[in-house]
This record gives sequence, structure tokens and C-alpha cells, in this order.
Amino acid sequence: MGMNRRTFLAAAGAVAAPALAQQRAKVELGVEAGTVSQNKWTPVQFMDYLAKIGVEVAMVNVPRDMQTDPAALREIKDHADKLGMSLILSDGCICPSSTSFNPKFGTVEEQLIQTLNVARTLGVKGLRVTVGMAKERPGIEMHMENTLKVVRSMRSRILDSGLKLAVENHGGDFQARELKSLVEAAGRDVLGVTLDPGNSLWMMEDPHLTLELLGPYTEVSHIRDTAVWRVPEGVAIRWVNMGDGNVDIDGWIRKFIQMRPGVPITFENLVSGQPRIARVFDPATFKDFSKMPASELSRFLALAERGKPVPAAPPKPGVSRGEQQCADLEVCVRYTRDLLKRI
Repeated sequence: MGMNRRTFLAAAGAVAAPALAQQRAKVELGVEAGTVSQNKWTPVQFMDYLAKIGVEVAMVNVPRDMQTDPAALREIKDHADKLGMSLILSDGCICPSSTSFNPKFGTVEEQLIQTLNVARTLGVKGLRVTVGMAKERPGIEMHMENTLKVVRSMRSRILDSGLKLAVENHGGDFQARELKSLVEAAGRDVLGVTLDPGNSLWMMEDPHLTLELLGPYTEVSHIRDTAVWRVPEGVAIRWVNMGDGNVDIDGWIRKFIQMRPGVPITFENLVSGQPRIARVFDPATFKDFSKMPASELSRFLALAERGKPVPAAPPKPGVSRGEQQCADLEVCVRYTRDLLKRI
């Protein structure tokens, strides 16, 4: 019997449906340890909590003293294996001129060698690093050049590790086009991005613009939602739980999954108390953003014009800060799981 167009499309759909379901199943959820930092958990305790709420990826911070303790590293790796959990390593600053860099633990190169060894021991699937914070913004081009020198000098070791250094668009240092230029100058085989849509708003960027520019380079994610609205002083920016913002985080995640399939959605859910104010009508604000295109600023301002105030909820009596962090995170996990079912 011949196959008409309707039966052909039905057959194609029957084949495609399992493939789409399989694609959705591959979207893993992760959590960065700082999200629940007030609980003061060890990496093992942190992983146990994530397993309890059904999260597949743990983004761990390993203190410098623990990095030189083989038994402690084995305990983390063995526990992750026991739980069937993947690991991402969140490490520190790789820029020697940054105020974030701590020379107490050796040169940047020495610290980076140790970090790569830890990453290899733990068998991580991603390695997040930083350059700086707001203090680095006035000299960001100098810090970029110094970071580039380090990465180039360590190129062979990074390649041997099988990982890329995923530099975060941190709160206060990089705008997206600057971090993109750093990655391209160093080489995409050794440098990637830890993409944080919440941090981009601190840099007066629409997170969808940040995704457009940095998405192709992303190896690790830090996901949170944000509420943005106009105030007399400029623009208010407040990090909120997933679904409480107005930056179209649903659309952002849809585009992210399409752009970077296989990269986990890793929450760094830091709910703000008071909003941060971007004083966009004060010329002094743009002293350190002189190369920002007007088209990028206009997207940020348009986002703010559409927003409405989202004040922080008062603290709940009898609930500790650590308990509240867990409650907020679990809201985000449930919200995102429901979203993924609809994608």
C-alpha cells in the first residue's frame, strides 16, 4: 500500500517523538555549592542533599588545603560515583593582576596546575574559573591581557587535561563581547565560558544578548532568574527564584538547550534582599563602559521599562538562612523540571 503525505508525517512523528523525549531526558540539572552555602556542608553532605532532591550534577568548591589531600579527593570522587552524580569543579581566579587572586597559594601557574590535577582526580565534566569582580572593571583590558598570557603559557597543560577553563562572566568584570574576545584570542580549544544570565544584568546587559554572544562558547552554566524594573535613579535589578522575574527565563533556557545540548542547567540561585541599582542616567556610571554599544544599552533599558517591582518577602520566623536557601532552590528545581516537560 502506498504512503500518502498524512501517513508519512504520522510515521515520521512516531520516529521523532522518542528522539525528542530522549533529547529532553539528557538535560541534566545541577547546583553550585554556593547556592546553599549557609548550611556549611562538606562536599559529601552537599552531594547527599542534591541526591535527595533528585539533582544529577554537583558543582563543588574544593578548598586549597583539601586539594592537596588525596584521601579527601578520593572521598568526593567515590561518593559521587556511589550516587551516580557528575561533578563540576568551581575554582578561583586565574588573573595575577586581579584583586581576587591570592598569591598565598603560589603563582597563577602553580595554582592552575594544582586545579587541573584536582579536576583530573575528580573526573569532572567542567571547570569554572574567574578573572575578577567590580574592582577589576576600570582596568579590564589590562586584566584580560594578563589572563591571556597565563592561558597561553599553560596551553599544553590545559589541552592535556581534556578540559577547557570556563571563565565566568562574573558580577562586575566582563560584558559579553569582551569575554567573547578573550576566548577567541586564547583559542576555543582551551578557553570557554561559565554563563551566568543574572550577572549579565549587573553589567547592564539583556541576558538574551549575553546568550547570543557567549552561548556558543559555554561549557558551564550558573542559572538564576532576575526581576528588572525602572526606578527614579535608573534601573533596579533583583535576583529572584525561577519564574519570579521578567527576563523571559523560560525562553532563555529553551534557547540555551538548543544552543548547547548536553551542558547541564546548573543553578546558582542567590535570591537578593534589596535590589542593585544601575544608575543609567548618571554619566559617571559609563566611565568604565565607554565602549558599550548604544544598541546593547537600549535592550537593557527596554527590558527595564517592561518590568514591575518585585520586593523581597520578609524573613519567615523560625526559618534559618540555610533552610531558606534550600527552600528557594527546591522551588527552582521544581519550576525548571516542569518547564523541561513543556519544551
